[in-house]
Amino acid sequence: MSATQTATRDSSNGRVALVTGGATGIGRACVERFLQDGMSVVFTDISSQDGERTLSDLRDADSRLAFVAGDVRDAACNARAIERARGSWGRLDVLVANAGVQTPGRLVDAQDNDIKAVLDVNFLGAARICREALPHMIAAGKGAIVAISSVNALLAFPGMLAYDASKAALISLVRHIAVEHGRDGIRANAVCPGATLTDFHFRKAAARGIEPEQLRASTRGYGIVGRAAEPMEIAEVVAFLAGDRASFVTGQAIVADGGYSILGGRG
Repeated sequence: MSATQTATRDSSNGRVALVTGGATGIGRACVERFLQDGMSVVFTDISSQDGERTLSDLRDADSRLAFVAGDVRDAACNARAIERARGSWGRLDVLVANAGVQTPGRLVDAQDNDIKAVLDVNFLGAARICREALPHMIAAGKGAIVAISSVNALLAFPGMLAYDASKAALISLVRHIAVEHGRDGIRANAVCPGATLTDFHFRKAAARGIEPEQLRASTRGYGIVGRAAEPMEIAEVVAFLAGDRASFVTGQAIVADGGYSILGGRG
């Protein structure tokens, strides 16, 4: 590691992050990436089993890692997570609003409750945790928020009404926060991943008897890069936006899709 890289990583020491939906997939990759940077991390997840597994897997960093089981739709869970960060380490510097669900459906088939169920997690869940975190960041005079949106927010995908709309709403959410609270020292951005192979996909594939390498092979030809992303590749973008190197970046939607979108969704 170069001296410049060492200095960059050392600058994160003492900082504290909160990651929602942090037990698996992109969320877990963000947790691991922040720990590599020397940060302390609280993560939430609706699955206690996945959360405990992640704690066990990352036990070498257990003095800098905490798990709060719960649902981003639950205000009490959000409050507990933030208080855990502040109670354990006295601050909250970074929030990654990652928790989400993916439910297919067309407008002509969807009932109101089907749409509301997705929006309640993907958009309102993110809005709730941001609303809970912002007063603490404003009081500190600084903070970075990163929402995990999707390339679906920018392109039209058949049969994905509620998911696509919820991910587009996240871009508007971070822009609102950036405009409202930039003078308070808060930066807010979104990351728009393309196809990313997460635990969700591997578990679904396993249920059909498909091995991980077979699933990876099935994504060959995606975008310009010619494959789907690994979660850590998205976490690297999140880490950049959360850190001081992105001090002049706010209100943006950064696309990390292997070039899929510039092919017009044909790759």
